[in-house]
Amino acid sequence: MPVRDICNRNVVVTGRDTTVSDGATLMRNMHIGDLVVAETDDDNRPIGLVTDRDIVVEVVAAGLDPTSLTVGDIMSDSIESVRGDKDFWDALDHMRQRGIRRQPIVDAQGDLEGILTLDDALGLVGEAIDSLSGLIRNEVEREMSRLD
Repeated sequence: MPVRDICNRNVVVTGRDTTVSDGATLMRNMHIGDLVVAETDDDNRPIGLVTDRDIVVEVVAAGLDPTSLTVGDIMSDSIESVRGDKDFWDALDHMRQRGIRRQPIVDAQGDLEGILTLDDALGLVGEAIDSLSGLIRNEVEREMSRLD
């Protein structure tokens, strides 16, 4: 199944000049743990990623002023995006190999289609396991009804 079919499309994108303080407020208001960073607010091509952990570790714990830094200053700029036509399991393996929890999904031109997060992937895998366990329960129930 192509990862574009299951990725989260509710992605918040912000320009690299957004202050860390404004970025943190955006994350809080949107109830999200990451921002995809683009060159400008109007751009849809990811150049970096900022997480709530980046803000805590790189800014707050370091005692820096979040109003004087931008998300571009602290973003992970070695962004690990994958194309939307990539198979879900291959995208998940890519995340595992690279040790990343969030992966922007892009089209052939590099424009953002969505994001695949570890939380999303775990939810999908959990649903698949639940579905398979239901299949086993149904099979046992059918066998039991035939014995009655």
